[in-house]
Amino acid sequence: MLSSNLKLKSLTPDDLGAILELDQTCFGGLWTLEGYQRELDSPNSDLLGIFSPHSHTLLLGMGCFWTILEEAHITIVAVHPLYQGQGLGQALVYSLLKTACDRNLERATLEVRASNQAAISLYQKFEFKTAGRRRGYYQDNGEDALILWLSDLQHPSFQDKLEKWHSMVVAKLEKSLVISH
Repeated sequence: MLSSNLKLKSLTPDDLGAILELDQTCFGGLWTLEGYQRELDSPNSDLLGIFSPHSHTLLLGMGCFWTILEEAHITIVAVHPLYQGQGLGQALVYSLLKTACDRNLERATLEVRASNQAAISLYQKFEFKTAGRRRGYYQDNGEDALILWLSDLQHPSFQDKLEKWHSMVVAKLEKSLVISH
């Protein structure tokens, strides 16, 4: 539970319209309807969403990871532009890591645009470290991607980190405009 007002849940085919709308708003159509349908149908994909306390259909943010062997490969973290800076990104990253840990995965990895300082800062709050660079990774402009890595999800100390991060997320959300209306 992140807060008494926000609803975090695994996304389902019933949410496809909201998923596509958020994708279009955040990424200009990164994935297609068929792409998201494959994610929802895949046993190796976890797609989580945060819904508004004021509307059961307004998807404020979503995150996705693929299970590849013992790794959670985070593919999407998206927060509606009107709700950025209010802790929803932190809530999504925390929830993805908690889910990965609960699934007994050993580590998490992702790619992020080298210029996306806001996202890099978010991931660093969760102790992701830069492990490498993919040159020309993004097709729209040829920008490099940084490869970020977080290991030891099954180490006993990771549970302490999850508790600390949960407190951080809840404190941020309690101060945010999203849940204080």
